[in-house]
Amino acid sequence: MFKKLTLSAAALCVAATPMLAAQATATTDLNLRSGPGPEFEVIGVIAGLDQAEVEGCLDGGAWCEVTYDGQTGWAHRHYLSGSATEATKVTTTRTVTYMKEGGNEGAGAAAGAVTGGAIAGSLIGGPAAIAAGVVLGANAGSDAVPEPETKTVTYVTENPVEPVYLDGEVVLGAGVPEDVEIYPVPESDYSYLNVNGQDVLVKEDRTIVYVYR
Repeated sequence: MFKKLTLSAAALCVAATPMLAAQATATTDLNLRSGPGPEFEVIGVIAGLDQAEVEGCLDGGAWCEVTYDGQTGWAHRHYLSGSATEATKVTTTRTVTYMKEGGNEGAGAAAGAVTGGAIAGSLIGGPAAIAAGVVLGANAGSDAVPEPETKTVTYVTENPVEPVYLDGEVVLGAGVPEDVEIYPVPESDYSYLNVNGQDVLVKEDRTIVYVYR
């Protein structure tokens, strides 16, 4: 005789419920890119302190697939917080893979997709990066400079430089390594360079203080 097994309605409900995406808060204005790496196109920006849904993160990697304002892309995990008030690491049991064009699987195809050179180093943290106990918004805008003068904008746009690709993300407060060349802006307190496809202004200590979007 076979024993009849039954599942309760509650158990059936749990089994049928899809895993929800994790909620995360951007600790600063954060690029949404078309793929998991600094060389991919910026397709949007998650506003600082806004929330996004984390669909999943690369296994052991620094990039997560997220949806923000109806748009899905990739954001750097170090600038996403699992809490809306305090900087904490995003935790998700979901792992995702990135499929390169042609159907080949790639877990962050940075080295192969960069045009103009390989990854040359890493951006240096910044006050918006995740650190236990940091209250979100405490440093928001503290490293920003006012809208640059027209002559500064004109000079940077009319004098483009080759991009340098660095691990990490272009955010206010991140530092540019000493071995990366920066270019002075005439009659200005700032220098500039192109990091990961974006022009930025840096002050004397090589901290990013303005991002051209």
